[in-house]
Amino acid sequence: MTGRATAEGRRAAVLGSPIAHSLSPVLHRAAYRELGLAHWSYDRFDVDEAGLPGFLAGLDASWAGLSLTMPLKRAVIPLLDEVSDTAASVEAVNTVVLGADGRRTGDNTDIPGMVAALRERGVEKVESAAVLGAGATASSALAALARICTGPVTAYVRSAARAAEMRGWGERLGVDVRIADWAAATEAFGAPLVIATTPAGTTDALAVDVPDRPGTLFDVLYEPWPTPLAAAWSGAGGGIVSGLDLLVHQAVLQVERMTGRSPAPLDVMRAAGGNALR
Repeated sequence: MTGRATAEGRRAAVLGSPIAHSLSPVLHRAAYRELGLAHWSYDRFDVDEAGLPGFLAGLDASWAGLSLTMPLKRAVIPLLDEVSDTAASVEAVNTVVLGADGRRTGDNTDIPGMVAALRERGVEKVESAAVLGAGATASSALAALARICTGPVTAYVRSAARAAEMRGWGERLGVDVRIADWAAATEAFGAPLVIATTPAGTTDALAVDVPDRPGTLFDVLYEPWPTPLAAAWSGAGGGIVSGLDLLVHQAVLQVERMTGRSPAPLDVMRAAGGNALR
């Protein structure tokens, strides 16, 4: 399937495993319609690390780009011809642009996507921040904070191993990372910006401790939405940035890189994503 040329236009897709839940096709197809790219297609393929080299080898000249999700963001790096500085900084590629000459260029739109999502909600600079969690998304959060946070970032983690990882990312990214135990996670709520990077359900029990006048919460989840923490935060008058905001902003950058068309239709893509989640 991946090797068959399509005379009608260009192809793109999102790869990962599992992948059935991905909203990327909804967002990219909405952008193509709005941009008048009637002969562009965007699909999803369930591909794991073992299957990735073969999938890439089977792509023909009709392919313009790929979006990557777990578990492929790091596994793809040795298979690329070039990796952007942004992607290299966190050793994670979520975007591959395929050149006419077959050259594969890896990039990371999660990091500038986070910055853009925050900027849209009026957060351009903060003096300090807190990160809940220490998984793969947390490293992207630190990279985004390296661009907008002028002071320390406190990471709330569950283990010494995770603490060491976050310290390592902080040193690499030039961020003053301070470690705190997850048991004290509600202390994060005093920061002007809190980025929750944990899986669904992890922060639910913290919702009862949201202060009266919170700052901004960036919760990277988008389904179910709102999370209990986001609902409590909004109810207390705090600013909210959602996982859908992140998903749309990073997809906007992917569309622009893959199609060469700019600007991508942010509002149209957000509406399409919101409708798909209803």
